[in-house]
Amino acid sequence: MTIDPQLLEILVCPESRQPVAFAGAEVLERLNAAIADGTAVTLGGEKIGDSVTHGLLREDGRILYPVRDGIPIMLIDESIDLSQLC
Repeated sequence: MTIDPQLLEILVCPESRQPVAFAGAEVLERLNAAIADGTAVTLGGEKIGDSVTHGLLREDGRILYPVRDGIPIMLIDESIDLSQLC
């Protein structure tokens, strides 16, 4: 998956203004396990139905912004609070 490095350099969490970076495989595996068992929801309260193959993780590791078709979805309501996951 490719995101222009210059774009990634300027992207920040719209809520906290913390920088974001690509989420690692371990984070995505944990998230996708929660999606599979039906417990993962967005901050907007929507149940997540499709697995997440790429995401941008906020610097503190708490919030993930999904990347769909190479486009970072930097909307607070679409983000995922990873602290909700077991």
